[in-house]
Amino acid sequence: MLELDNIKAELPKLKDELSELASSLNEERLEARLDEINTEIGIEGFWDDPEAAQKVIQEKGALEKKVGSFKRLSGILDDAEMLIALAEDAGEGSEDEAQAAEEVISSIAEFKSEVESLTLETLLNGEYDKNNAILSIHPGTGGVEAQDWAEMLLRMYTRWADKHGYKLQMIDLQPDDEAGIKGAEMLIEGENAYGYLKSEHGVHRLVRISPFNAQGKRQTSFTLVEVAPELSDEVEVDIDEKDLRIDTYRSSGAGGQHVNKTDSAIRITHLPTGIVVTCQNERSQIQNKAQAMKVLRSKLMQLAREQQKQDLRDIKGDAVQGSWGNQIRNYVFQPYTLVKDTRTGAEVGNIQAVMDGDLDFFMNEYLKFKAAPEAGK
Repeated sequence: MLELDNIKAELPKLKDELSELASSLNEERLEARLDEINTEIGIEGFWDDPEAAQKVIQEKGALEKKVGSFKRLSGILDDAEMLIALAEDAGEGSEDEAQAAEEVISSIAEFKSEVESLTLETLLNGEYDKNNAILSIHPGTGGVEAQDWAEMLLRMYTRWADKHGYKLQMIDLQPDDEAGIKGAEMLIEGENAYGYLKSEHGVHRLVRISPFNAQGKRQTSFTLVEVAPELSDEVEVDIDEKDLRIDTYRSSGAGGQHVNKTDSAIRITHLPTGIVVTCQNERSQIQNKAQAMKVLRSKLMQLAREQQKQDLRDIKGDAVQGSWGNQIRNYVFQPYTLVKDTRTGAEVGNIQAVMDGDLDFFMNEYLKFKAAPEAGK
């Protein structure tokens, strides 16, 4: 069988690719760190600090996944060699040869797909790429139409997070009485969450026949998506209390009698930049303020990095607004269906799959785009 012969000839190259990948991701270091963590978990008092312990457990899970991938990929190649030998022994045209060939072809396709995925992880080498991500959604002008688009994007990112096993914590959600949302902010927890989601930072443009337009006209809506890495407590961001305006208000979301009857929600405005963060998901005002300050720190650090300035006093609010026109992706529902990234040129015709959270193609193309020498990072 010709295809089986081609795979047999390709096996040495595939082994070399796996070896190079193991070297680039430092497989030995990963296994050594996993041993360290297993020892650490066994030490008495490990769970005395639940938050710190949980981070170690998350790191352990991510390492086990990577190490397990290498072993599984190596096993696929070993099995492929064995199946090719069985097919050759069975004789050309036999049922056993056909069955072995089918298994080999399927497993090699799986091998190539996973190698590509792991290879892309080597591009996640930014300072905060491994961090959790804080994702904010802000509808643009257009009233209910824009708010509905914002809610559609919220659903899209929620589904993407679920598919990848990320934990999602809603920090703030402002539903509208008529339709859609006025804004949302959430923490997406898991290894490389920020590394992947940073590709989503920017303006998302929707073109469709509006369900809110009685004349059935095609309309365009915009929503701004902001993504920042969650910072650890060790990262210092100097924030002057005099630059903050802190307001309290009654939570508008679900949460029982306590949430709805007390002014526990917090809104913090950083006056020099105009950045506003809100939090209403916690039960107490103190907890909401602490969460809001954590989000503010992350957003200010992200803004400072984007503008390559260390002094937050030099960052002006108009710089935040200036990003509003930076359209990164178009979602066209009518007269045809197409999702196209304006930065990479990547496009997908199955718009429903994208809205259901199939964003990996766009994220991976963005990583390749940023890694290219001509990207001018």
